[in-house]
Amino acid sequence: MKKNHGFTLIELLLYMGILSILLFIITNVFVSILDVQLESQATSGVIQDSQFIISRLGYDIKRTENITTPANPGDISNILNLSIDGINYIYQLNNGDLELNDEISTNKLNSFETNVSNLSFQRTGNATEGATIKLNFTLTSKTQRNNIYETKTIQTTLGLRKNE
Repeated sequence: MKKNHGFTLIELLLYMGILSILLFIITNVFVSILDVQLESQATSGVIQDSQFIISRLGYDIKRTENITTPANPGDISNILNLSIDGINYIYQLNNGDLELNDEISTNKLNSFETNVSNLSFQRTGNATEGATIKLNFTLTSKTQRNNIYETKTIQTTLGLRKNE
């Protein structure tokens, strides 16, 4: 009886078919993992930036001596000008970035992964000590997932701390 030391054509085709199916499944799993990672990065970037911007604005508004712009209750502006310890702090948009200028330097408040748009500050209240600022802005991630950008619209009100 003669022994064959090899594979038949059918065995080879079966092996190649199983290997192709396994490679296809592994590739799909890998692509799905990368897709979820991109979504997670976009979402966390938008959330972190929104929290930082609100915290920074809240910190400065509580310390402010005077809100120069918007000047009167009901006024809406895309610039917020605060006076803290004799220094003007100006919040404004510049090419999709929220910047803080404190007469010494200009600092970008959002990360490189996000854009800020639709920024507005509305002054409410009737006096400096009772004044509040209604803040509106939209953060959009620069990371795209399935041709969709992660977007978050923020609307909050921040108030001055009363001097007693």
